[in-house]
Amino acid sequence: MEVTESGARVEFVCAHGTMGEPLILKDGRFTVPGTFVRERGGPTREGESEKGTPVKYRGEFDGERLTLTFSVAGDGSDAETFSLTRGTQGRLIKCK
Repeated sequence: MEVTESGARVEFVCAHGTMGEPLILKDGRFTVPGTFVRERGGPTREGESEKGTPVKYRGEFDGERLTLTFSVAGDGSDAETFSLTRGTQGRLIKCK
């Protein structure tokens, strides 16, 4: 995950996502809208969309570890949760 002043970009195995608003922590937590784009192996087709699916990202940061959850439905019923540690490189194998 790479955080910028205007949001963030997240890399997943066979997917990536963006957070389209600044991550402003309140009591160590944030909630922002964003997108999630599924990837697949092989070449990208001409005209293939990069729009992705709208999702809601939620994070809880304790100063070293971020628990990141995102949900397509926005209500958490289909939530995926990941744990990220500040300053470390995760092991990520992208689709081929």
